[in-house]
Amino acid sequence: MKQTYHIHITGQVQGVGFRPYVFRLAVQFGLKGWVNNAPNGVHIRFNANTAQAKHFYNTLIQEAPALAHILTHQMHEASPQFFDSFEIIQSEEKVVADLLLTPDFALCEDCRRELYEPTNRRFHYPFITCTNCGPRFSIIQKLPYDRERTTMLDFTMCNNCEAEYHNVWDRRYFSQTNSCPTCGIQLQLMDAQGNILENPLQTAIQFLQNGQIGAVKGIGGYLLLCDATNAEVIQRLRERKHRPTKPLALLYANVAMLEGDVEMRDTERKLLQSPAAPIILLNIKESPFNTGIQTDLIAPGLRQIGAMLPYTPLFDLISNAIGKPLVATSGNVSGSPVIYEDEKALQELLHIADFILSNNRDIILPQDDSVMRISTHFQQPIVMRRSRGLAPSLLNDTIIKRFADKTQSTLAMGAHLKSTFSLLHRGNVYVSQFLGDLDRFESQQSYEHTLHHFLQLFDNQPRKIITDKHPAYFSTQLGEQLAAEWNIPLIKVQHHQAHALAVLGENHLLDCKEPVLNIIWDGTGYGDDGQVWGGEFFYYKNHEFSRAYHFDYFPFILGDKMPREPRISVLCLAYNLPDSVDFIRSKFSETEWNLYQKLLQKPDHLKTSSVGRLFDGVASLLGLGDKMSYEGEAAMQLEALAKSWFHYNGLKCNESYITETFSSSTVPTNTLVQKLLSDLQEGRSKDYIAAKFLMSLVSIIKQVAYYTNCRKLAFSGGVFQNELLVDLILYHLKDEFELFFHQQLSPNDECISFGQLINYE
Repeated sequence: MKQTYHIHITGQVQGVGFRPYVFRLAVQFGLKGWVNNAPNGVHIRFNANTAQAKHFYNTLIQEAPALAHILTHQMHEASPQFFDSFEIIQSEEKVVADLLLTPDFALCEDCRRELYEPTNRRFHYPFITCTNCGPRFSIIQKLPYDRERTTMLDFTMCNNCEAEYHNVWDRRYFSQTNSCPTCGIQLQLMDAQGNILENPLQTAIQFLQNGQIGAVKGIGGYLLLCDATNAEVIQRLRERKHRPTKPLALLYANVAMLEGDVEMRDTERKLLQSPAAPIILLNIKESPFNTGIQTDLIAPGLRQIGAMLPYTPLFDLISNAIGKPLVATSGNVSGSPVIYEDEKALQELLHIADFILSNNRDIILPQDDSVMRISTHFQQPIVMRRSRGLAPSLLNDTIIKRFADKTQSTLAMGAHLKSTFSLLHRGNVYVSQFLGDLDRFESQQSYEHTLHHFLQLFDNQPRKIITDKHPAYFSTQLGEQLAAEWNIPLIKVQHHQAHALAVLGENHLLDCKEPVLNIIWDGTGYGDDGQVWGGEFFYYKNHEFSRAYHFDYFPFILGDKMPREPRISVLCLAYNLPDSVDFIRSKFSETEWNLYQKLLQKPDHLKTSSVGRLFDGVASLLGLGDKMSYEGEAAMQLEALAKSWFHYNGLKCNESYITETFSSSTVPTNTLVQKLLSDLQEGRSKDYIAAKFLMSLVSIIKQVAYYTNCRKLAFSGGVFQNELLVDLILYHLKDEFELFFHQQLSPNDECISFGQLINYE
């Protein structure tokens, strides 16, 4: 006898071909019933006997689509209801949204093959997609995910597309982004004078071949493209974009082309070809195959480039037609958010680009490209920027189980630099895409736009807000404003404790019975004593933190100017060391020197423990630059210098500037700088000094771990984006300690909002 059964599945199950999968499986099993999308997941109701139901249920979960991520699933017997067939029915809208949001996916291999088949009706169609690829998160307007709730609403399918959409055996069955040249999205090409040009794709390719700069609309916003072998056009791009030295990402047509220029391993190759298709930082070969690639202009002072493969059919067509690497950098003026609105692109990007290649499908949520790197020796993944393809859902089963019974929504506002927000809603955790630095009004607007869109998607007002303790952060002030407006509680979490909570949460250490030493190193963060923290060791046990150690304070002067000018960091680190004058005096004018000396002698100046500023100071001492054009530049140059030493000498070096034991609560920053200066005076090579500095940091971690009697060490903060430092830590400490790094989140301030959310408990 057949009963009626109901299955409810939650997780990343919308926009991944899940309903067509269920339909085909049900037909295969000979079942009758229905499947639908709802704001709280996928629901299935069907008739079957007990054995059939269990077999269907088990197969359904075990053989789910590759892009799906099931978090919870349950089956129960329902009230009797009998069906004549199995069908996909209209999605429900009435219940409260409770599901993971699906990210945008890169072009799949099936669509890529069809893109180049002359007999295929989508031959060279720049917006080819199927249930396995294409935009999701960036075009969604409401939940659940159906065509009419996305910006595909404006495109009515032709008869052929409609037939595919309703053909259960077609991979475009219920593909919400389905379209073709007859009924689909149209390109538009405009030159710098505002003229609309014919044959947009072919003409744009010709422009790029002729040395022009193009602004091309992608999934999450506009990218600026130009020939990576043309020095003149790259220099012109840098001047127009006001980006003098910050590395530029490169777009390669395929893996074979990329392998000619860089060293690549299987881990990196798989990431590049994954549905997320991030930018990966890769070491450049001594003799790149693509003769003429302008590496010195693309990544000045670094032997590494950020490379990606085409993740949209449009980029695939362009890059294959060009046949050589293209610079592909965010469509914006440096420091501003990526431009994604067509009207704004016309207003602002024609000052940078020579032409704009746009299309008539709107983007709802802007996203930069995600960026990752893999450490050279231990292949430790490090997320540099989490955005397109990775955001916003956090696919961490343990965290979601931890919050499973939390029905109220909580909003965490994040930090000021590398900003994100995090939302806990009905047990699901969402960490927004990278939203930039909130110094600029445009970035603040982008932050608010994305936040309010999230809240509108779930139609649910948070019952609690969590912010950083820094009173001047825009995210803190907005959190205070919203908490007052909604009359809900406001909680503030110290910046570096939020870092620690984030890495503990990702690694399931929140309830750990053993103590955990959290090593939190970054540029700046508002400390509980009013000083600028950034070189912290937190002892964590029984859900409580204590600041066990920190780097000795040194002066923090001139506010935001200090991070931009490493010479100020070295002045503050070495101002009381007599031997330092010869090395740093020439970095300042007479007026600057006299003024800064007075500032340093004031007893009430701010102090900092920042390891980020320590990196800056060492870089300046070694002549790597006194004024930087982008955040982290000095640290990257220092890493590149140290890499050159370790490349020839291996990771075995045990030399350190900190050899003696230090006091019960502070790391002797002064001693480290003084001994480093001595090596400089003695004429030791700068690459050796850079390497020894990094080894000193490893030695310091080891000593503090001994002093605190901790065998579990967790790492967070922007300093741990340094893959060489991560490799050194793994090489020298992995045999004695358990080491924990971020997994899905970046160690930089993007993880702060998640750490704040963890404090919810």
